[in-house]
Amino acid sequence: MSSFEVPLDGERVQLEAFIEEHRGAIQAALDGLTEEQARRRLVPSATTLLGLLKHVTWMQRVWFEECVGGTSRAELGLVPNPDESFRLADDDTVASVTAAHREACATARKVVADRPLDVVVTGHRTGPRTLRWVYLQVLRELAQHCGHADILREQILADSVPQTS
Repeated sequence: MSSFEVPLDGERVQLEAFIEEHRGAIQAALDGLTEEQARRRLVPSATTLLGLLKHVTWMQRVWFEECVGGTSRAELGLVPNPDESFRLADDDTVASVTAAHREACATARKVVADRPLDVVVTGHRTGPRTLRWVYLQVLRELAQHCGHADILREQILADSVPQTS
């Protein structure tokens, strides 16, 4: 093997490590925040820190449980579209949304555990994908939303610091 070839198990290990890193980062964006801070809207859209975690939970369930696992959104009890996945219910809390995220991540790990990266999965409504493609899509979305979370958290924390003249 040349120094430029990556063994397939190495590729999977790296993809999974990157996904786990971003799963942890988006969850950590809520660390130390109050319920009010986690729900605070700082942009015109429905995006909040807690809503971001709720959305990435939904997103991972769509890609891993629907696309890879073959269970429909309706059967999973998921809202039908991404915009709705950001919306918070009155009973959503940092603890409940974090617990749902952890559960979705654990389920995702189980769904993909015995499948090779090049397996074609057919549960997504837009057509067949390889598991590798699903991993890259999830990583792309997690990275994007981690950036959103960083900015929102920075704004929230800046608002809580007393201003000096």
